[in-house]
Amino acid sequence: MQVNMASIPFTAPVDAGRKNRKNRQNQGPQDGYRPGDTQEQRGPRGPQQQQGSNRGRERAQSESSRYGEIGAAGVGGTQAAIGVMAARGKTYDLKVLADRAMTEKGLTPTYSSEAAAFIKAIQQPAFNPEIKDLRHLNWCSVDNGHGEVVTSKDLDQLSASEDLPNGFTRVYVAIADVDALMPKNSPPDKQAQKNTTTVYTADKIYPMIDPHFSENLTSMNPGVDRQAMVTEMIISPEGEIVKDDIYPAMVNSKVALNYDSIGKWLEDRGGRPHALDGRDEVAAALQSQSRVAQALKEVRRRNGSLQLESQEAKAKMEEGAVKDLSKPEKNLATELIENLMVAANGCAARFLAKAGFPTIQRIVREPKNWDKIVDIAAEKGYELPAKPDSAALEQFLEGERASDPLRFPDLSLNVVKLLGRGEYVVQFPGEEPLGHFGLAVKDYSHSTAPNRRYPDVITQRLLKAAKACVAAGITNPTEKDWGYTKAELSELTTRCTEQEGNAQKVERQIQKSAAAMMLQTRIGETFDAIVSGANDKGTWVRLLDMPIEGKLDGKARMGQPLTVRLTGTNVEKGFIDFEKA
Repeated sequence: MQVNMASIPFTAPVDAGRKNRKNRQNQGPQDGYRPGDTQEQRGPRGPQQQQGSNRGRERAQSESSRYGEIGAAGVGGTQAAIGVMAARGKTYDLKVLADRAMTEKGLTPTYSSEAAAFIKAIQQPAFNPEIKDLRHLNWCSVDNGHGEVVTSKDLDQLSASEDLPNGFTRVYVAIADVDALMPKNSPPDKQAQKNTTTVYTADKIYPMIDPHFSENLTSMNPGVDRQAMVTEMIISPEGEIVKDDIYPAMVNSKVALNYDSIGKWLEDRGGRPHALDGRDEVAAALQSQSRVAQALKEVRRRNGSLQLESQEAKAKMEEGAVKDLSKPEKNLATELIENLMVAANGCAARFLAKAGFPTIQRIVREPKNWDKIVDIAAEKGYELPAKPDSAALEQFLEGERASDPLRFPDLSLNVVKLLGRGEYVVQFPGEEPLGHFGLAVKDYSHSTAPNRRYPDVITQRLLKAAKACVAAGITNPTEKDWGYTKAELSELTTRCTEQEGNAQKVERQIQKSAAAMMLQTRIGETFDAIVSGANDKGTWVRLLDMPIEGKLDGKARMGQPLTVRLTGTNVEKGFIDFEKA
């Protein structure tokens, strides 16, 4: 298809408008989902097991005096209560457990008085009349929620689009300009550097930035003007980004939507959400963006992007009790946002590199344990190449997903563990990018969530400085032009990687505690399960009717379906114990 791209105006016209417990330390398959995740060694099981089998009662009688529990004062003097224990009436508060876990992992659960005072003094959002005015575009946000209710409060991004001739689409991604209200080394910025990320636990969220900013003045809430950094992309029907630019602009969201309702609508599994009533232009734009997102996804899939499955579960809480656990599912709406953000992050990395600026790269290195992945494939009759090849791996995974969907989640988890965790590194001008093995992209930076990820704040500042240098004709920018020294960037990226790992440990620990809390009154019940992990440390099973895993008393082969009986839980440590029924 031959199209004269020069004839397409680049910017839209402005408009007015849980046996032998000592050795159990992170051996369950859930722990493999975040490689390198470590936790305290498992202690003895709790007295609540008296309601289980005879074997469970005997163990409980011998171990009950050693049962770990939160002291009366809990964390910071807060008394622990909530989540009734079946045998002794003990109660647990996931918020208290989360506070303790945060502190143990070197994270800060509260804000400094300096940061709080700085933020409280600012009552108005940033507004710059000198930058582009794109408030008239069909902006909307799509984020977490249920039904048609949006539950996310820290809305970092918006998207808008317009159709162009010959199947091309102009797509805009607007990212909240957090830097405009939170300058480098200001009190809230120094506070954000402590955790470097928002921590999401079952019953409590620890925002990286005070909610007065992250959920209000720098959140892309509907119906209010917001200053943003906009990535504008012209994308072909085949998913090629043929033209892109990044610049500051004023935006205004027309509506906040959620993945659930928009996904069902886009997949013809539900009607158009009522929030789109009277917003036909936004609805049409979302459909266009979904087509573009699938084209972008297909390009990355052909290049070897891995379509892996998460075992992360979300707890539904009611008055401090866990009522349900569910696993978020991907749909066309989640893929819409995911693929547009990957594209925008790539544009940011390339823009900075072209301007002679460093980039904060999000990477997953070529796996050192590729030989073990090859062995896993061989056990299933598939031959992978001797050297790491993401495209070949994705072909294997795609086949297994289709042929054995029951066991695919466990295969996916094991592959994730062997791939290794993501990390942040600085790529300085002239250096070759390391790339992201799982996404099959070379140039990839995090830039689209500055309200909740500190690397994105750094990238935002670098983008602003790069724009200024380009405008001034500066072709060889120095550290002074960057606004950061090499030492600062290296230190910050190392901290971001470390604290992200710590945050994930907290989230995983409280997720396990939530699962144990939900099952603590069901000792003795049986469940259909599948063996999800087996090694010299033990055997683990995954329940089929809820996203919960626990340790099995006994041995079984990997992938074996079986019926198990719940013999005990330990809410504090997040341990869940089963035996063969």
